[in-house]
Amino acid sequence: MTQSTASVISATPAHPPKLAYQVAMPQPQTHLFEVQLTVSNWHGDVLDLKMPVWTPGSYLVREYAKQLQDFLATDGDWQRKLVATKVAKHHWQVQTANVDVIVISYRMFANELTVRTNHLDATHGYFNPAALCFYISGYEHCPIEISIVLPHPDWQIATPLPSISPQTFLASDFDTLVDSPFEIGRQQIYDFTVLDKPHQLVVWGEGNLDPQVAIADIQKIVAVEAKIFGGLPYEKYIFLLHLSPAGGGGLEHKNCCSLLYPRFSFQGGEKHNRFMQLVAHEFFHLWNVKRIRPAALEKFDYEGENYTPSLWFSEGTTSYYDLIIPRRAGIYDAKEFLAELSKEITRFLTTPGRLVQPLSESSFDAWIKLYRPDANSANSQMSYYLKGEMVTLLLDLLIRDRTNGAKSFDDVLVAMWAQFGKDEIGFSELQLKNIIELIAERDLTEFYDRYIHGVEELPFNEYLYPLGIELKPVERDIPYLGIDVKTEHGREIIKSVASNSPAQLAGIDPGNELLAIDGFKISADKLAERLSAYQVGQQINITIFHADRLVTLPVTLAAPQPQQYHLRTVEYPSDRQHQLFKAWLIVDN
Repeated sequence: MTQSTASVISATPAHPPKLAYQVAMPQPQTHLFEVQLTVSNWHGDVLDLKMPVWTPGSYLVREYAKQLQDFLATDGDWQRKLVATKVAKHHWQVQTANVDVIVISYRMFANELTVRTNHLDATHGYFNPAALCFYISGYEHCPIEISIVLPHPDWQIATPLPSISPQTFLASDFDTLVDSPFEIGRQQIYDFTVLDKPHQLVVWGEGNLDPQVAIADIQKIVAVEAKIFGGLPYEKYIFLLHLSPAGGGGLEHKNCCSLLYPRFSFQGGEKHNRFMQLVAHEFFHLWNVKRIRPAALEKFDYEGENYTPSLWFSEGTTSYYDLIIPRRAGIYDAKEFLAELSKEITRFLTTPGRLVQPLSESSFDAWIKLYRPDANSANSQMSYYLKGEMVTLLLDLLIRDRTNGAKSFDDVLVAMWAQFGKDEIGFSELQLKNIIELIAERDLTEFYDRYIHGVEELPFNEYLYPLGIELKPVERDIPYLGIDVKTEHGREIIKSVASNSPAQLAGIDPGNELLAIDGFKISADKLAERLSAYQVGQQINITIFHADRLVTLPVTLAAPQPQQYHLRTVEYPSDRQHQLFKAWLIVDN
């Protein structure tokens, strides 16, 4: 049992402690941040220190404290070492009777380049305060200073926090500190303005990014999204962009976002469009998630999971808008938009887990499933990003049809912003449903039961047809086997096996090595071609290594399964269909 925090909270509220961090990186090539927390004007017997186990916007317990080493607690003069006890994985208690200034020092290993962790090397330092800083139980509301000690005089600091001196910044409370990443190093900084407010694009790394081309389209995205919500709710905004060897992602904050993108993936229309979708997604979050957020996330619990069934709206709706916003901005045309949306629908309809895991459950279980995929995930899970995007599409089309184009899902967002976002009041699942029903002018209980709380197939064509669009599968003549194979180090590895597929029913498992079909060697790149030579219902013999044992299994091939879907306009749209379609994908000048 840990010592009660009552002695901590007994410190006089009229005299709150002063909290000041110093973050140094004297040898950045070692990947170690050196951190000092100085607590002044302390009046308690115990200092209760806790490090977050997750960061808002990324719904997984990441155990940031695992990177902490060399913890030391002393008095303010560094004359006396204080007794400190680690009472939980992320929780330290320091005995502080008759000590009014405490210095906590430690080092954090930082060699994971993602938007939600920390990274330090000879070229830069990036950190998320949730992954670096303690909070003091009972004093999360106190202002916090954070000073950066630069290892080189030509390194610069980029953060959304206001500065109180050239290298010292002030967070109004711990939530604000967590919401304010730091990029420190030799960056390229580009200033621009949208709606009379200053913005920056801060770029670390080298690649084929053309900053002026990117900024021109970022400005369009900012303007289009601001128009939906009636303005920009900040005084300054920063886009922090890391150019990486591979991988990508983003993390939203109120006054900035962190973006990670492959360094040579900016040139060419499709690559550029994907980057703009990432920008549109993370920027949209400054409203939807950072300010319009579920009740479970109104006040963050940094010690564990914060459960909500509404991430489908927070993330999935945002995913729908990250596709449509670049279209409204004129970054790509309607044909390109439909092609991108077709890819998303294809991903959805080729995921068996859509018929297993309800959308609300997917949201709730984000902490244990989405970020921890395994070989069976596609069979048993459904991403709340992807299905939330699909459900938002249907709701948008429904609203446009029922109101004859007078309203859209934009009106849902505007209402959510007015009722919850402006004052940052958390919304319940029922309150969200009520607002969507108000805009749609109909009861959506059956829709929720079937498509949000249930696993019925989404009736795309029923909702697309009023806008003169139809979804068609791409026919293929290849009999269905149901495996995904990748070549790894010269071996053909079965990465996944679809549920109820011929391969699964025959006993083939993920991780097996595929060797031959009917006695002849087979490779991943030739699998479709070989299968096309067989007939539906034909039995073939597949040879694999299963747990290092050579096995040949008989498999009966099934009817071809669609692996691709295309959206297209109907041949003879009515005037109403044409008008609704045009209003849906109009460029917003």
